[in-house]
Formats: sequence, C-alpha cells, structure tokens
Amino acid sequence: MNSSFSLPEATTHAVTVDHIFYLLLVLSGATVVLVFGLILLFAVRYRRGSSAKRGPMPELLSHEFEIGWTLATLLTFAFLFWWVSSADLSSLAAPVGALEIHVVAKQWMWKTQHSNGAREINALHVPINQPVHLLMSSQDVIHSFFVPAFRVKKDVLPGRDTDIWFQATETGVFSLLCAEYCGTNHSMMRGKIIVMRQEDYAKWLVQQPEGDDLAHEGAKLFVAQGCSGCHAGSSNVHAPRLDGLYGRAVQLSDGRTVKADDAYLRDSILEPKRDVVAGYEPIMPSFKGILDDGEIQSLTAYIRSLAQEKQND
Repeated sequence: MNSSFSLPEATTHAVTVDHIFYLLLVLSGATVVLVFGLILLFAVRYRRGSSAKRGPMPELLSHEFEIGWTLATLLTFAFLFWWVSSADLSSLAAPVGALEIHVVAKQWMWKTQHSNGAREINALHVPINQPVHLLMSSQDVIHSFFVPAFRVKKDVLPGRDTDIWFQATETGVFSLLCAEYCGTNHSMMRGKIIVMRQEDYAKWLVQQPEGDDLAHEGAKLFVAQGCSGCHAGSSNVHAPRLDGLYGRAVQLSDGRTVKADDAYLRDSILEPKRDVVAGYEPIMPSFKGILDDGEIQSLTAYIRSLAQEKQND
C-alpha cells in the first residue's frame, strides 16, 4: 500500500528499484549507527581520567578483526554490484513482442505515435501488463523522458536514437516529465501516461483517427526521396538491397563488421560515407537537413518491416 509520502510502484521495474533503494538505505543507516555508536562509546569509555585499560590490541585479535571486516565489506559490495548490475542489464533489452511506440521530443512537448499511426501530444496511452518499447529521438536539444511512478528515466538526444521499455502493473494516470533543462519553458514540458486495461486500450486505439503507420509512412518517403531509385530490387544502380537487412551483420569496406540496427540505419542516412558497405561505392548522398527525426524513424520502421517480411517468406 502506498502512503501519501511515497510514489506508487506502477511497473515491474519500479519494484526492483525500490528494493535496491531500501536495502541501500538500511545498510547506510546501519553503518552510520555503528560508526557514530562506536565513536560515542570510545569517547565516553576512554575519556580523560577514566580507569579503562589502554594499550595495543593483541596482535592475533587485531588481524582477525581486520580480515573479518574487510571480507564482510567485500562480500557486501560484490552482492550489491551483482544485484544492481543484473537489474540494470535486464532493463536494457525490451522483451520480444513488446508494443512499439515512437516518441519525438521537441521544445517543449512530447509527440508519440502508436504502431497503427495514432498520434498524441503530451500524452501516452498504454495497456497494463504488457511490455511497452519506446523508441525516442529529439528534434532540437537534449531532453530526458522521466516517469517517477515507473522509475524510468532516459535521455532523449538530438541526432541519436535511444530507447527504453517498461511494463505497467497499475492502471491510472501518471506524470511524465522532462528531467533535463531544455530551455526557457523546460518546466512546462509535462505530459501524462494513461495506463488502461488491455481491452480498454484496444477500444481506445480503434477509436483514434486512422493514419498510416510508421512503416507505411516510411515506404512513401522511400519513394518520395528517391531511395527506391537505387535500393529497390528493380534498380540498375549497384546499391545494397534492404530486404532482410535489419538485424543482420554487415561487412564494411574498411574490414569492420557492424549490426544493422536503428543506429546504423540512422548513420547510413545522415552520414552515408562513414560506414560504406564492402563491395559498393560511396555514392549515396547525405540526407542531413533534409529529413527530420520523425521521418528518419519512419524510414527505419519501413526497413525493419522489410526484414520481418523476409522472415515470413
């Protein structure tokens, strides 16, 4: 039960974070009590004029005390390091099948888009008990996606894709904040996360104005920006084919091998001459200043869908 002095634990991650916090709080408190208790005890017992025996501690006892205290501290640190690292690492990769939602931050609002194309501003509807994977980018400066009740916080950076995931365990409305100073109206960059029952979320999603999903928007951009002239299967230009590319290992002309993930695709669109695929000439132009972050997300979603279609064939 949550008191008026504590935040709700509204996600699976929040429970783990709070357990770690409470353990660290107890250990820190116990250490403070022990240290200051010993200081007070020694100050009283060995005060000037007291009859307490003074002299060096027996050598054997001194060594046992030092070894025991060092081992206890080392084992406690090792346990905390393992627990916190395991919790952090498990929160990095979103589970397979997580609901994918795209988030674009700009001064001073949060723009979100669901898989079916439904859009929201300063709001995000999500279902309870289902992993939600947020793919985020910024159109201007550094922002930070922070939901205190979820115990999730992630910087949203210009020129770079970041992601975060969570699984809500309580229905309700929870505050969304920007935790990075982003300009004059930083304090006004607020939103809300609305966690709904899964059947209510499905009804809400159906009722939203219809729009192309990101992959379809990316497909239109792919043609409109002339990408299909080189990368389509029917093209006569010697350029890498994109079918089944996403998630695959790519051999570069300098001998390196990279994974074709979101970051690689973004770099290939904005700085195509940096990571040239082996066997191809660096003839692709840069789209920096031509495409915004939302359009790059759409193109990435389209290329990702091509990989999924290849797997289904």
